[in-house]
Amino acid sequence: MRYSRTLSTVAAMAAAVAGTVLLPTQAQAVGSVHLYKVYYDSPGTDSRSNASLNAEYVQIRNTTTRAVSLTGWSVVDASNHKYTFGSYSLARGKTVTVRTGSGTNTAANRYQGRAAYVWNNDRDKATLKKSTGAVVDTCSYNSTRVDYKMC
Repeated sequence: MRYSRTLSTVAAMAAAVAGTVLLPTQAQAVGSVHLYKVYYDSPGTDSRSNASLNAEYVQIRNTTTRAVSLTGWSVVDASNHKYTFGSYSLARGKTVTVRTGSGTNTAANRYQGRAAYVWNNDRDKATLKKSTGAVVDTCSYNSTRVDYKMC
């Protein structure tokens, strides 16, 4: 009898420890706003057409339970090409795509209005910053074997 109680106690303690280890951290539990994908090598030849420029983009995802104001936030590459959000709120559970070329801004797509590519086709680093300059997230890549990086 004593042996089975000891085994039960050990099993219960192991389950409690395992449960603690498997629980999400506070940041994971509430979600985050983070870089999701960098599509750095647009399909086809680099013709600098608006369609080609807009096929190069970075995506930002909001996994929190509320909308987050990105007003004044920025996305910067390693060469300091910077896109700064104007008045904009990213809804909970949504993703916004920041395209390099020109277009009409919507809730799902923002446009930098550039006539040249931003993201290097071989290696670069995307940095998401708050309006205060505080770094929220980074995503680096170093490959010519694929055209995009999931962050």
